[in-house]
Amino acid sequence: MKFGPVPLAEAEGALLAHSVRLASGKLKKGQALGRGDLDALAAEGHAEVIVARLEPGDVDENAAAARLAEALVPDQGAAGLRLTAPFTGRVNLIAEGPGVVVMDSDRLHALNAVHPMITLATVPPFQQMAGGGMVGTVKIISYAVPGDALAAACDAARGAVRLALPVLRDATLIVTEIPGGAGEKGVPAIAARLAALGTAMHGPVTVPHRTELLAQAVRQAAGDLVLILTGSATSDPADVAPEAVRQAGGHVDRFGMPVDPGNLLFLGAQGGRPVIGLPGCARSPALNGADWVLARVACGIAVTGADIAAMGVGGLLKEIPTRPQPRRARG
Repeated sequence: MKFGPVPLAEAEGALLAHSVRLASGKLKKGQALGRGDLDALAAEGHAEVIVARLEPGDVDENAAAARLAEALVPDQGAAGLRLTAPFTGRVNLIAEGPGVVVMDSDRLHALNAVHPMITLATVPPFQQMAGGGMVGTVKIISYAVPGDALAAACDAARGAVRLALPVLRDATLIVTEIPGGAGEKGVPAIAARLAALGTAMHGPVTVPHRTELLAQAVRQAAGDLVLILTGSATSDPADVAPEAVRQAGGHVDRFGMPVDPGNLLFLGAQGGRPVIGLPGCARSPALNGADWVLARVACGIAVTGADIAAMGVGGLLKEIPTRPQPRRARG
């Protein structure tokens, strides 16, 4: 693409680089200049104009944005994403429902390395989305890009982003009680988290904070997922809640996570369904590590101990100055 000032006699059909105000009206940036536009410019004393002119093999911004978006999402229905119509070199990728964004980051990095005028910006990997949320935006920065570069970008990231939809239909929330404890405080926040993922909640089922009674509640819980919120913080892999999962015939795969708030989460399974031991911060609607694990599990994405360990980079979610023991020493 050629860009720069040209005499009016050479500008017909070129794209106007910058808007120009005339007595007869405004010529808008990006419009193709016709003979009438050039006559109007000449009538007001303009001898030249700054334009972009496509060269052989170039693809204009809207066509390029559409091609790249269609390569990223070749089957919109299967990917759970909708593509907007291209406008000023931009196409947005919109979530068609609640879910979690799954992407091949290496391939998306490769796309953005092909040509500086060919770009894709996305939300972070595994971001939880609501229906209508923007997952990504393709933007062709210049008025046109070389066709070979566009083809390379399309090949690099074909089908590299999708939305994993919720697969768990329902969950049981079990709350343990201790004298003077929080009781069912925070249940509405947990119910709202499940509702945002299209998952119905049974309960809460309230039991005393005792291993054998909690194990019985886990065995009897209905649904595709079991959530446990303890009245006293779970402070060890052998504490009441993890041990109750084992006594119920299940297992615990991971205790603790390097996300703050959210450190005291545990993840396991019982009866072929996942079990999440919620940290106390889940009583608040504020984002915490449990949200990251719950969203993936609800959408059928396997979560391993290594996955949880990797959440530490970027896992400092919020400093809480009101804590009795702040993380930062006072100077």
